[in-house]
Amino acid sequence: MLIVVGLGNPGKEYAYTRHNMGFLVVQALARKYQAHFEYRPHLECEIAKASGMVLLLPQTFMNESGRSVHRFLSYYKRPISELLVVVDDMDLPFGTLRRRSRGSSGGHNGLKSIQSALGTSEYERLRIGIGRDESIPAHQYVLSQFSAQELVELPQCIEKAIQCIENIL
Repeated sequence: MLIVVGLGNPGKEYAYTRHNMGFLVVQALARKYQAHFEYRPHLECEIAKASGMVLLLPQTFMNESGRSVHRFLSYYKRPISELLVVVDDMDLPFGTLRRRSRGSSGGHNGLKSIQSALGTSEYERLRIGIGRDESIPAHQYVLSQFSAQELVELPQCIEKAIQCIENIL
């Protein structure tokens, strides 16, 4: 089984921000497989089941994502080897994908949280480029809305990420 975790922040105000790229991809994957999310308060996440996958959206805010991921893996007694974390990456051009099976957090607070909670950086991740604007502080940039041009490109970007996840599956 593949456990696909989309990182993001819960709440309508964050829905189409760059930092929610992981949420957007996993939500689109759920729609494609007609899977419906259910909130699990004891795990602090929303969960959907779809064709050999469990889709997970932590509801803890980005910086505490590890708590929800750890709770899920512990509760269902699933190995870290089944985990795939889908996350935004400011160091990649918009829409660029990079898959890694281990490595540093790259300064990403969601990945830092997961690595801290799991005690390892040895888990699969799919990084999706959101680009960077050096004139805006990083914390403001990731929480900003997509530009008009990015919104045009966003569906193809999400579809590429879904294809990558399906290839992993």
